[in-house]
Amino acid sequence: MPRIAVVLLVDARGHVLLQHRDEHAPRAANQWGMVGGHVERGEDFDTAVHREILEETGISTGPADLVLWREAEFTYSDGHHSSYRVYAGRVDLRDDDIVLGEGRAIVFVDPAETPELDKAESLAHFLPLFLASGLYRHLCDEGTTA
Repeated sequence: MPRIAVVLLVDARGHVLLQHRDEHAPRAANQWGMVGGHVERGEDFDTAVHREILEETGISTGPADLVLWREAEFTYSDGHHSSYRVYAGRVDLRDDDIVLGEGRAIVFVDPAETPELDKAESLAHFLPLFLASGLYRHLCDEGTTA
């Protein structure tokens, strides 16, 4: 089963960093998704999430910067099934601090605007749960910096 390591980073306004995938994405092309991706052979989830963040955004994170929020299996409507680990953290960054390494855009999105986005099924599943979580509220109120 494919292993997927993704992250939901929250800025000081409570906006969440999301990726607008391009037409070349192997899954959820042209839709909004989470930053992150496949865990490579011989790699663990924790290593993969930090590698993916750096590759896709230019943000360097360490073990103390992220917490594991959710570990779950997820099945897309076409039957594609993966094992997900969703991490979260607080960053004191703005859109201008992000280096676009993959996709059309990677920006901080106001949660109030997310219902109108064309979202990947995985984001549509995990994001509302995250936004309703105590961890999201904690990251908005106090946070830890990455």
